[in-house]
Amino acid sequence: MTTSNLLPEVFNVVAGRHVAGRSTFPKVNPADGAVVAQVHEADAEIVDAAVAAARHSLKTWGSSPVGERANLLRRVADRIEARAEEFVEAEIRDTGKPVHLVRELDVARAATNFRSFADTIASAGLDSFMTELADGRQALNYAVNKPLGVVAVIVPWNLPLLLLTWKVAPALACGNTVVVKPSEETPSTATLLAEVIAEAGVPDGVYNVVHGFGPGSAGEHLTTHKDIDGVTFTGESSTGSAIMRAVAPAVRPVSFELGGKNAAVVFADCDLEKTLDGLSRSIFLNTGQVCLCTERVYVERSIFDELANGLVERAKELKLGDPHAAGTTTGPLISDKHREKVQSYLDLAVEEGAEVLVGGGVPQMEGELAHGAWIEPTLWAGLDNSCRVVREEVFGPVAALIPFDTEEEAIDLANDTEYGLAAAVWTTNLERGHRVARSMRVGMAWVNTWYLRDLRSPFGGVGLSGIGREGGLHSLHFYSEPTNICVQL
Repeated sequence: MTTSNLLPEVFNVVAGRHVAGRSTFPKVNPADGAVVAQVHEADAEIVDAAVAAARHSLKTWGSSPVGERANLLRRVADRIEARAEEFVEAEIRDTGKPVHLVRELDVARAATNFRSFADTIASAGLDSFMTELADGRQALNYAVNKPLGVVAVIVPWNLPLLLLTWKVAPALACGNTVVVKPSEETPSTATLLAEVIAEAGVPDGVYNVVHGFGPGSAGEHLTTHKDIDGVTFTGESSTGSAIMRAVAPAVRPVSFELGGKNAAVVFADCDLEKTLDGLSRSIFLNTGQVCLCTERVYVERSIFDELANGLVERAKELKLGDPHAAGTTTGPLISDKHREKVQSYLDLAVEEGAEVLVGGGVPQMEGELAHGAWIEPTLWAGLDNSCRVVREEVFGPVAALIPFDTEEEAIDLANDTEYGLAAAVWTTNLERGHRVARSMRVGMAWVNTWYLRDLRSPFGGVGLSGIGREGGLHSLHFYSEPTNICVQL
């Protein structure tokens, strides 16, 4: 692959300074295969410097007044909005997403994340208890929250800015300092965010960025570093396991949001049009590259054919194309490597007996887009829970449609997985909706909707889908260390 010295460079950020690596690697736009930037890889020395900068800034930042930190977070949100189009373009170059999705979801949520956690930390209370002992003495117990410390923040490529700010905002709100390792596939917005954070007045060293890969690179250097105090990570379950092994000797706390093989349960009494709209979104949003996306759809047998036909029609209406074009609904996969993985599952599904209802291959794209990492939105019938493509996370625009006959059977099928991130229930019988949602072995269950979020509510999964919860006070609990103080009166 040829590159040009005129390409933009994406640097590491240490204590407010751009730091060049000894080596660089190319960043490819997955929509057209073009190299769009050279990224500076952080070696162990740069990671050491970033952690040291974070440690140096921790005492001052961690002891600053909560109100001051909250105000700075709000200023960060303002600066994100002021430079929104720069974030939009950087995210499109890295991911190939349609422009409307980047504007309305990724960049908008980035600003909202900072404001939401500014409000949360400003209003968070502390535990206090007055204790009366049998001998008549009294004691006041109250808790004070201290920062966890220097936090390693490792974020994935599917929603890079959204998930980065989802972690950085509460970490900074609680007085921590951070070293961020973005995915090598999506490095740009993490570095741009460093500029915005500095413009908002956050001190140098509070937010640092190191670029690179996992094993033998920045990721491993960071997670094994002796001076980090915790790790927050969103990504593949296997990577989460590797990070757990890395931090185990020092017993560092971790917060993991990992993979999913999410189910939707569709009953015959559903509002069919609303259900089709919801399923189309939950299967195909961001080309299926969202941890919450639906890959298993269990449909009551009496409406199976009708729902399948309707969903096929919606899949055919999706428009793959230029990310900047107004009519584009669906972007590419993140890379050729990921497309090879998804394609292997498309092939496997056929081997396992799937009936391909729509898609199943690589689309014919025109012009420069022919060099991109495109894949067809795909739906299968004829599979069951014993098939690998129904059990393993594909992380693409795919779903298996499987019939059921009874509510009990639907619950058993949906819970028959090692994952446990999210589920959706579609029914006009709200009593059943509540009942089935409560029966799902997941961290999040929706009824007659999908991806509708109150940012104060708990976000996370069970099983292979993660450890801990994020959102509102749940995030603050991870990023804070409470100390109880007992005073005899």
